[in-house]
Amino acid sequence: MQFLRGVTRNAKSVLGASAAGVTATMLDITVLWTLVHAGVAVAIAAFAGALSGAVACFVINKRVAFADPTPVTFEQVGRFSLVAVATALLMAVAMQVAVVWLGAPVLVAKLVCAAVVFVAWSYPAQKRFVFRPQWSSL
Repeated sequence: MQFLRGVTRNAKSVLGASAAGVTATMLDITVLWTLVHAGVAVAIAAFAGALSGAVACFVINKRVAFADPTPVTFEQVGRFSLVAVATALLMAVAMQVAVVWLGAPVLVAKLVCAAVVFVAWSYPAQKRFVFRPQWSSL
């Protein structure tokens, strides 16, 4: 029974983090698209978009995906900031490769790069480093 509760909590966590990611990505894409069309370099626009989405992602992940009832602390914001900056840098590099080197359309590249970075880096880092499981004592 404990195993099933863990699986259910993990599924809710993944779904919540995915919803946070989609919301953050929509904000991110809006900033990215606006800046690219204003003439800002793709890598800089991707970095700015990722950081803007990070704020939305933090709030949604803290309360929904990881159900973290603890008060926000400077330590937690610092850990999240490290993950967010690393995510933004990974996105900037991935977008540079996809758009500039490979010639992919910006929005297609953004969606593919965001999915890869989420699975490979963002979700695992947030789960293990930023929002420690609150259910470990259950």
